[in-house]
Amino acid sequence: MLTLRGRPAGRRRALRSAAAVLAALALLAWWLLPDAGPRPGGRITFATGSPTGVYERYGALLQDRVRAKLPRVEMALMPSQGSVQNIERVVAGTADFTIAQADAVAAHLAAGGRGAAGLRACARLYDDYVQLIVPGGSPVREAADLRGLRVGVGPLRSGVRPIARRVLTAAGLDPDRDVTAVHEGIDTMPALLESGRLDAFFWTGGLPTSAVQRLAARTDVRLVGLGGLVPALHAQAPEARHYRAAVLPADAYPNVRGGRAVETIAVANLLVTDERVDADVAEELTRVLIGSRDRIAREVHAAQRVDLRTAIYTDPLPLHTGAQRYYRAVKP
Repeated sequence: MLTLRGRPAGRRRALRSAAAVLAALALLAWWLLPDAGPRPGGRITFATGSPTGVYERYGALLQDRVRAKLPRVEMALMPSQGSVQNIERVVAGTADFTIAQADAVAAHLAAGGRGAAGLRACARLYDDYVQLIVPGGSPVREAADLRGLRVGVGPLRSGVRPIARRVLTAAGLDPDRDVTAVHEGIDTMPALLESGRLDAFFWTGGLPTSAVQRLAARTDVRLVGLGGLVPALHAQAPEARHYRAAVLPADAYPNVRGGRAVETIAVANLLVTDERVDADVAEELTRVLIGSRDRIAREVHAAQRVDLRTAIYTDPLPLHTGAQRYYRAVKP
């Protein structure tokens, strides 16, 4: 009989199988039972985004899962203007975790912004899609047609604003001179468009964004294709390399443009934190986030894109030590 280190091979395999089963059962019990082992405790703050935006809803649903899975952790939510302000809050220490677009993170790093060296990520989440919305009867067929119009470009500290400016530049427009930029958020831009006080607005968000859904249910609007601008975008600042060509699927907004797909631009969202955040807390929040994907995705469809296989790809940020521990523990 073949042997391994003096033991019968069959017995050795049986022992290994039994050990694997016991380890799997222990991990399952640890996850399912709130009191199955020590858990981190304390208060953490999570910066979200504008009211009615995907960041806000995602944060609220994650807060519910943290409350259920980490009863000793109190997670407070902090509304914000978007990615740029979210990053500022993490480096300032007023927020422990947030969601931010990869291009906004890259811009902060490239500028040597405050606390840039300490920024870390816990996961790559879902992609934001750049959406340019106009009234159904608008003559705007491409971004270059926005010349001379009133265009919503997002709040000053949002992630929408720098993307809108880059898209306008890629289309051959000067964002400071060729359009009237209106710095409003997704909570107000749809109503401004509907009332005729805006001619168009930019939004970057997961699909679908409820505010756009509700606008389309009330009035006729169109999504303008932007996919052809990707090469011109990549020729701009280095952070623009995080943009990729993408398609807004027909079922994202069935009431818009006859339910037809639209070529546009996408950028990844990251779960961002700081190296100062406790490793145990970062590990457990990452565990809750990945484990709650399907439950959150019932209400935020974009969460379906959160995947254990791709979550570790958090360019331009390295993984937090705690997140590394989680991914190593679940590695097949």
